[in-house]
Amino acid sequence: MASEAYKLEEHYVKQSYDYIVVGTGPVGVRFIQEVLKLNNNSNSIAVFGDEPWKPYNRIKLSSLVSGDVKEDSLYASYDLSNYQNVTTFYNNRIVAIDRNKKEVIDSEGIRHCYDKLILATGSRAYIPAINGVFLKNVFTFRDLNDAQSLMGRSVRTRKTVIIGGGLLGLEAARAMQRYHTEVHIIEHSSWLMFNQLDTRAGSYLKRYVESLGVHVHVNERVENIIGDECVESVELSNGEKIDCDTVIIAAGIVSNNVLAVDSGIATGKGIRVNDFLQTSDEDIFAIGECIEHNNKMYGLVAPGFEHAAVLAHHLQGKKSRYTGSTSSTNLKVLDYPVFSVGETGMSARSREQFIYQDHKNEVYRKIVVINGKIRGAIGIGEWPGVHRFQEAVEHQRRVWPWQIKRFLNEGMLWNDAQSENVIDWPATATVCNCTGVTRGQLDAAMKRGACTVAELAQSTGASTVCGTCKPLVADFVGGNEKPTPVIGFKTLLGASIISVIAAFIIFFLPSLQYGVSAAQEINFDFLWRNSLFKQISGFTLLGLSIVISVVSLRKHFNKLIKLWDFAYWRVAHVVIGALLIVMLLAHTGFRLGSNLNFYLMSVFTALILVGSIAGLAIGYEHNLPRRVVKHMRSYAIWSHIILLWPLPVLLGFHILKTYYF
Repeated sequence: MASEAYKLEEHYVKQSYDYIVVGTGPVGVRFIQEVLKLNNNSNSIAVFGDEPWKPYNRIKLSSLVSGDVKEDSLYASYDLSNYQNVTTFYNNRIVAIDRNKKEVIDSEGIRHCYDKLILATGSRAYIPAINGVFLKNVFTFRDLNDAQSLMGRSVRTRKTVIIGGGLLGLEAARAMQRYHTEVHIIEHSSWLMFNQLDTRAGSYLKRYVESLGVHVHVNERVENIIGDECVESVELSNGEKIDCDTVIIAAGIVSNNVLAVDSGIATGKGIRVNDFLQTSDEDIFAIGECIEHNNKMYGLVAPGFEHAAVLAHHLQGKKSRYTGSTSSTNLKVLDYPVFSVGETGMSARSREQFIYQDHKNEVYRKIVVINGKIRGAIGIGEWPGVHRFQEAVEHQRRVWPWQIKRFLNEGMLWNDAQSENVIDWPATATVCNCTGVTRGQLDAAMKRGACTVAELAQSTGASTVCGTCKPLVADFVGGNEKPTPVIGFKTLLGASIISVIAAFIIFFLPSLQYGVSAAQEINFDFLWRNSLFKQISGFTLLGLSIVISVVSLRKHFNKLIKLWDFAYWRVAHVVIGALLIVMLLAHTGFRLGSNLNFYLMSVFTALILVGSIAGLAIGYEHNLPRRVVKHMRSYAIWSHIILLWPLPVLLGFHILKTYYF
């Protein structure tokens, strides 16, 4: 076919483009969108696809076959027709690459010149060497053509055998059950989704799938597909025969690297690329499921989106390298949540695994920790805050013993607020697993004017693939609403500032001096020299401390809460704290003292200081980033609580010492 294209060359005018993209799958489309974000109209782009339809969402194909979505919904967010500098060639295969002339030849024999060529050819279904594999009614499940064939077949089939118990096989099982078809899944490994789950998670999934009426056969292979012209049955490796009228092969994928092989580009299992997604030809790049990077291939769409973003930035002259992806799966398999990310094996000595199980609710969770850092996680069943775990694994966050204890007891490393509040996540945390969109990218899109879920989806692609992260995007939108100042924030800020300044004076400035002459008209030192005044100020200090402690416990007394708004109690707490500073001056002259007095003054002053910092954070939180406020409040409040514990003991010894001696 390539030679025919060369013969036709002289009859056509050559077309020239800055970028030619081969492949109209999600990754090829994402690359074009990323380039246009960075450089809207300066680059001319041509995209070639060998399918007769416009680019579509392949992840929704099983939902299309099962009848859950309409075909029109597959094309949302993939339309390239509105871009003036993008030329589309659908139902037109690139059959050859002329690397010397930097030209590609399409199926009509037309030559197209490129400055840079991007291969996004994806993958095709792996067809195992099984007798009878080419009989009628044997299908694969990779593209829209396959989906349409299966939609027609699902009406007529009564017994379907699916070869492969991975994600695609399970989705095919769900789709074929639409008309109460008897479905058998044959998986040669020991459990379903062998590459993503462990044996326990696999057993949970198997039990759930079987509860839906699907027959699951693990540790079995299909040796023969039996029939004259059409499928009649399959024979398993144990000799068992299963009658069927339809077979669907979902046994894995193979890189579409034929075009690269024919043109002499270096290949292995896939098209070999470096950290810039560059092939052995410096002007040809490759992205998506067709590539092999550092001897590793990725059969998921999310790493392909990373490839697209990295390459777009690189070709636009920006610093960007691809260093590999963390393999992750986060979706619902037959409406059952399944999650897997990172390293989940146990081959290294330094690995530890921690497991949480809730048999009643069919929940199983496991985390893998290496040298104190979380490196992998597996989950079956509902898992609130699962995106936070994904982010932690991708960035190898450190986990502490108390977090592991919480995980073993509750199945969580963080409390609910820390897990679910997207606005408080790090900027590098991934919000949308399918598209690779981070919290930082959502921030940037919002600053550009995308302020609703729909606008963020259009701008970044988040939530446009499987939709699982849509609630997170909605939380992000809600969390970015401009907060209003707390009640009494001015008083709160004023009292806190006074307390902070006073605390620093106590620690770092000289104490007030005793009077040196009796001739002075006013000597303030009588406040801490005269025994009576010393007792008055001391007991006033003690009384205020008791009052502020009672105010601190307002949350635990319903009558107090109803008596006064929570915000007013908070203002009262800080104002009393400022009064404590005044009485501390009257009682000590800001002297730290020595021995027991020194420890008491240090704890007392530190207590006021951290409480005042919390007050500053609360009073000014409407003008500070939420993440900053959260950390300020958290650290200050916990320090406040920790410092409070030794105070009664030190105060008791101080009073005892004073009156005893």
